[in-house]
Amino acid sequence: MSHEITQSATQGNTLKVVKMGLLVALSIVLVYLVHFPIFPAVAFLEYDPADIPILIGTFAFGPAAGLILTVVTSVIQGLTVSAASGLYGILMHVIATGVLVVTSGSIYWKHKTKKRSVIALAAGTCAMAVVMIGANMIITPIFMGVPASAVWALMPFIVGFNVIKAGINSLVTFVLYKRISPLLHQ
Repeated sequence: MSHEITQSATQGNTLKVVKMGLLVALSIVLVYLVHFPIFPAVAFLEYDPADIPILIGTFAFGPAAGLILTVVTSVIQGLTVSAASGLYGILMHVIATGVLVVTSGSIYWKHKTKKRSVIALAAGTCAMAVVMIGANMIITPIFMGVPASAVWALMPFIVGFNVIKAGINSLVTFVLYKRISPLLHQ
């Protein structure tokens, strides 16, 4: 009997890893196919929907799984479709999306209701925007070789970008998650 339980648990874990792998692949495909600047004045800040599959995986499997999805996606994306941004892009994606999914996932995971998902996604969006102010002020000058004052001058665009990007991805996640959830939990 215990062998059957162990085998069933192993199959369940394997299936979860496969589903998470599919979410990573979908995230990479989405960033490859859809990316465009939100503000023409700072065209390097491009919207992409890569966080949608990561958020969906976070809601389905928990905040720790969401963080794993974030790191794996960021590294693969940073070595392939977004290779031009290098280590800087990988690091910033891990921080931004990591804050979004850990915050959202931690709030949603405790009480999985529609109201709670709205609160979770709004909190994740706000947390991402706030944390990225500090991340940009510290990390961007180091990697880009620009003074912090130049980064600060762009801060309204950076904050706006993060709120819009996380907001759109959160809204799409909210609309899609309950429709996709049964597939992820089979």
